[in-house]
Amino acid sequence: MVPLTVAADQIASSSLTGASVVSVCALLFTVASFWWLNARQGRLQAWEPHSFAAIVHGSTARLRLPLVLHNTGPKPIVVQDLILTFPDEPASHLPLLWVSSPSRLQPGPDEETKLPAGFVVPGREAQQLFLEFEAPFSGFLPEARDYKAQIQVRVGHRKGWRPLLTFSLRAANIIDPDRYTVYDNAPVELTKEDQRRADAALLELLEEHGDSSPSSGGRQGDPPNDEGDADTSR
Repeated sequence: MVPLTVAADQIASSSLTGASVVSVCALLFTVASFWWLNARQGRLQAWEPHSFAAIVHGSTARLRLPLVLHNTGPKPIVVQDLILTFPDEPASHLPLLWVSSPSRLQPGPDEETKLPAGFVVPGREAQQLFLEFEAPFSGFLPEARDYKAQIQVRVGHRKGWRPLLTFSLRAANIIDPDRYTVYDNAPVELTKEDQRRADAALLELLEEHGDSSPSSGGRQGDPPNDEGDADTSR
């Protein structure tokens, strides 16, 4: 009888241990599911714009971009500030600061504009925005070529500037730098006439302002020195 009692106790203990493991796994799954669905910090996503508006007049460079920002997580993300930089260009090219949030891409006298202000991207949602960047004495005098441009962002739950989007700005499409208008940013070939006009206009701009561009200097809003990735979740 004793061996039978010991065997029964062992079976009962084994069953209890198995039930405990199942209970613990179920609890962990519930907690992990709740965190993933409700408490996980996501990151901001953005995509290369298909068009842009630009003017390079006198000593001022201004660019307007249409962007879509997507929050991948359930928690809202607070966007505090944005800047536009050119990582591969000389240090004299100061960043273009976020100066307004217009209501459309095409500049015009009857448009509605708003001064820069922090905004929220709700969890698992996307927002379309028009962002205008400008820098007086930026040192940016576009040539008829592609530029590597990068938008950097400051978010509420992290410190410092973080890369948000790196894309090609096709400045060769800017055929009239003195007029604030919209250009295509798609990788398409210009006609010979458009290429000739772009080259002539940008060459004239470089000749007029080549001697007056600052060679160095810094100011508030200079590109950050710290390296960061596009993940704003940590």
